[in-house]
Amino acid sequence: MRYYFIATISIHDPEGYQQYLDRADDVFGRYHGKYLAVDPQPILVEGEGTPTRTVLIEFLDKSDFETWYHSSDYQEILRFRLQSAHCHSILVAGK
Repeated sequence: MRYYFIATISIHDPEGYQQYLDRADDVFGRYHGKYLAVDPQPILVEGEGTPTRTVLIEFLDKSDFETWYHSSDYQEILRFRLQSAHCHSILVAGK
């Protein structure tokens, strides 16, 4: 079963967020995820707030997601994203 990681991100420190972006593709490339969408201008349909970026990543299974997300490689750069942006991230099971 595929799993989808969805993050809506409101960046408040672009320079700090850039430190995350500078290393994210390299770290992500070591795992079995696939970017399906990276939108710098998402359209809010319901709810409040205006995210400045939305990311959708597909994983073949939950184990691949957990290996990536909890890896020391990713945890090392995740702090840049969390310090420089307000994020809502969810994991969704597919069919």
